[in-house]
Amino acid sequence: MTALRPLSGRSRSLRCSSEKMEGTGSWDVLEWTKLDSASWSGSYSNLDCLLESERIIFEACGVILINTDEAGTLLLSNFRILFLSEGTRKLIPLGTIPFVAIEKFNKLALKVQSNKYHNNENAPTRLLQVTGKDMRIVVYGFRPGTKQRRSVVDALLRCNKPERVWDLYAFTCGPSKFGNTNPKERLLNEYFRLLGKSSQRASMNMIKDGTFTLSNDLWRITNLNSNYDLCQSYPFALMVPKSISDEELIQTSTFRARCRLPVISWCHPGSGAVIARSSQPLVGLMMNMRSTSDEKLVTSFCTQLAGHKGARRKLYIVDARPRKNALANGAKGGGSESSSNYLQSEIVFLGIDNIHAMRESFSRLRDYLDMHGTTSSDGTSSFLRHGGWTWGGGNLSSMSASVSLLGDSGWLSHIQSILAGVAWIAARVAMESASVLVHCSDGWDRTTQLVSLACLLLDPYYRTFSGFQALVEKDWLAFGHPFSDRVGMPNVSESGNFELPIQSSSARSFPSSPVRQSPGSAAAQSSSSSYGLNNYSPIFLQWLDCVSQLMRMYPSAFEYSPTFLVDFTDCLLSGRFGNFLCNSEKERQQCGISETCGCLWAYLADLRSSGGTSHVHCNPFYDPSRYDGPLLPPAAALAPTLWPQFHLRWACPVEPNATETEDQCRAMTAKYSEMKKVTHPA
Repeated sequence: MTALRPLSGRSRSLRCSSEKMEGTGSWDVLEWTKLDSASWSGSYSNLDCLLESERIIFEACGVILINTDEAGTLLLSNFRILFLSEGTRKLIPLGTIPFVAIEKFNKLALKVQSNKYHNNENAPTRLLQVTGKDMRIVVYGFRPGTKQRRSVVDALLRCNKPERVWDLYAFTCGPSKFGNTNPKERLLNEYFRLLGKSSQRASMNMIKDGTFTLSNDLWRITNLNSNYDLCQSYPFALMVPKSISDEELIQTSTFRARCRLPVISWCHPGSGAVIARSSQPLVGLMMNMRSTSDEKLVTSFCTQLAGHKGARRKLYIVDARPRKNALANGAKGGGSESSSNYLQSEIVFLGIDNIHAMRESFSRLRDYLDMHGTTSSDGTSSFLRHGGWTWGGGNLSSMSASVSLLGDSGWLSHIQSILAGVAWIAARVAMESASVLVHCSDGWDRTTQLVSLACLLLDPYYRTFSGFQALVEKDWLAFGHPFSDRVGMPNVSESGNFELPIQSSSARSFPSSPVRQSPGSAAAQSSSSSYGLNNYSPIFLQWLDCVSQLMRMYPSAFEYSPTFLVDFTDCLLSGRFGNFLCNSEKERQQCGISETCGCLWAYLADLRSSGGTSHVHCNPFYDPSRYDGPLLPPAAALAPTLWPQFHLRWACPVEPNATETEDQCRAMTAKYSEMKKVTHPA
């Protein structure tokens, strides 16, 4: 491999890190020569920014970060692109991005609109645009005639899209000090909490023996899926009505898409109301197929109301899709329920669009922010652009047109639709003591968003650090949101034949159906295996955006801060940890994720331990005594805004920090603590 490095002192190219390239200065002062890779491969081994097991595999010097007009060195490691400032030799965050966080990259010709490169024959005409899954669009400029860009593109083609899941950096670095405890134990402990059995603690022996089947008066935990034979995308343990037998659960699974039968996600400790989840029923083209076992299971969520003898609670069946989409699914055997078949039920459609609409909306929002931010991938500021798109010095109509583009992206409208649906669900449970069954088509995208957000509103435990982890691990990870497909990473089915034996507490046989594929059928249950953009969609990012909106509405109700959400998102998108690899709990067990990869939760907890309650992840305004019950936001409060800490950090980096008030509060708290030590020494 060949790298390019300037011979002369770096201080001559940029006299200070803030000096801008004007005219031909920045490029003309660089002298170039080829340097054999063997002579530089170890020169960055002592960089303090390198992670454990991270090593540099390529170097390109004198590269320009077009967005901010900075010269520096572009490095490729086995984990990410790194961009070091020419003047300070520090990492530039905008130009540093993990491979897994790259959505796409492509070569461009010079299109910058400013005059800094005018009549400069040495201008960086070889451009490489990198589009990130975290809202950034970065452009690197390479000097012509150096073949640097070609080498970088070749390296990215090898590193950006690994063919096998165990080629990811998470497997290279191993568990390290951020080892993972067994997520199955944590799921059972959360079930025990919901059942009012918190004194019980899960263990691996309990899981191995299948002796975790605890119950209360209404609900029980079943080990029917401990071998993933009932539903491959569901967790090994399921919480179901106590009145329903395992045999009835097996029959019900054949009536639901991908065998994702209705099960309980959360139950109210006082009223007995539940939030349940499933996939769509297989009612057929004529919408007339029925299942008595499914009807019995769903009706069992309508338990008797406490204090009302003989009265049963109401059940709302919430279909997250637009009604027309649900009807269209009938052509493929799916559809929606009929309220006449389910006792005490009402069918409600929320009209939330599918993953493809969300992907396009996210892309339009990213383009809008890049175009109208203070920095842009074309090298200019929105304040300096000419014509109708100018903000600074522009006319009112041009500003209005720019704002309308934000609306055209549809992102905030989608956020509002989700929040409105969630607020409605939470109100039904909290105010009517009604039970709610939520589903979409497959039951792992929109369903997961709605169920987990409703839990967040109803249960203050989920607004703590430990509760947030329990919520994500239960509703997103255990219940099979296809993270590999949605985030755009390789999954198990594309990694070759790789099957580890799965321990089962008992052997069961499941009936086959000539009409519907059996519960154990991989074809019936597995998510799409395409490692392409068609299955990529920022569903989990959208959920985190919704969480940030709730945190804005209730700034004292959450133990964690907006900064925690952003750092959590970055860790997820980086592919550095194993928690969010694969598409299901079963696949993560097959790959031995918890034994071989680092744990995101342990890493974040380690960060917090260094700063205590004054750490940036901790919300200084948290007041649990004030918000010890459900949060029921009124409709008027659900108008969303851009998530500034995430959406604006790349496009508007010089704007006032959205967490500045929190930082000031932490500083005041620390100062007060020091004063107390002085005035009241121990």
